[in-house]
Amino acid sequence: MKSPQATVESVTNMGLEWINIEEPTRESMGEIARLGYHFHELNIEDSLSKIQIPKIDRHKDYIFVLLHFPTSNKSGHDPRSHSNPQLNSRLSSTIPALLSRARLHRRSDSLSISMRLAQLSIFVGKNFLVTVHQGDFQPISELFQQCKQGIAKDELMGKTSGHLLHTIIDALVDDLFHLLMRIVGNLEDIEEAVFDDKVDVVREIALLRREITTLRRIVFPLSRIVSEISNRDLGRLSEEVDLSEYYSDLMDHINKALEVLESSKETIDIYKDTDFMLNTEKSNQILSILTIVFTFSIPATVIGTFYGMNINLPGGTETGVWTFFGTYTTLIVMLILYSISALIMYWYFYKVGWVTYTRRRET
Repeated sequence: MKSPQATVESVTNMGLEWINIEEPTRESMGEIARLGYHFHELNIEDSLSKIQIPKIDRHKDYIFVLLHFPTSNKSGHDPRSHSNPQLNSRLSSTIPALLSRARLHRRSDSLSISMRLAQLSIFVGKNFLVTVHQGDFQPISELFQQCKQGIAKDELMGKTSGHLLHTIIDALVDDLFHLLMRIVGNLEDIEEAVFDDKVDVVREIALLRREITTLRRIVFPLSRIVSEISNRDLGRLSEEVDLSEYYSDLMDHINKALEVLESSKETIDIYKDTDFMLNTEKSNQILSILTIVFTFSIPATVIGTFYGMNINLPGGTETGVWTFFGTYTTLIVMLILYSISALIMYWYFYKVGWVTYTRRRET
């Protein structure tokens, strides 16, 4: 069944109906009511709004779940294959393996991932599941189309709404891991750039911190909601099949995501502090060099000031210029005086240790 607006579609499997609504409107939500699914008005308002927070509401006939997931804004975003999430190779359960896979996802053209939050509303009953979103979730769209085409429909949908809910969230979490691997790869790029004096990575660090913070705001509520569903709602969503192992595996993936995010947060904070200290050290070194150069020029400035006055001075034009070194004797004498004064100051600065660090860096 497909509405005239092409926003409401459904697919069934063994008595379980999945209705997918993209770009929801009042009319499309009203069509759901005409199909016999009567949801609370507040839940409908939440699914139409774009500014809600993640939550779970329990009603007599259904459960309403509202989640946030990231969607990439980057052009040329690589499509992800979800032809069979249950049969796809699972992400490794160890952080070192995730780090090694992240190198394959590194992007040399940008250290930042541009993403935005997208909202997913799910109405789950005993024999139905309704997903409502703005068309931003490629994994859900692919899963739905595969089920419509009969590609592994029995395995993807199962015969209980609890199984289908697990399949949908699991596909979105796997999609989330692609972003996590790219973030870990970008962290390695920043690590190399932080210690390069010729590269400024302040903006890249700030952008990556923002992405990590955004993902943490997504994964923490997701972990809480999935845990609640696993502990309180599996019985009413799946009476015939025990899905506890499926949801335990899903929670394990979410916990791994949290672990990666916490590790990434600590790492980027260290890089931020390191970059700040290195830039401060570099600025101090530049200021110290400029100060020394300015100090060396003080004798020349003082002597030049005197000889710039309209008064009689030794070697001046009114008292008779010096010629014992030739025509430019006065200039030569002044340069010698400047050099001697500068050397004396340098010797004193070196003796008290003011130029030791600069000299060590130069060697």
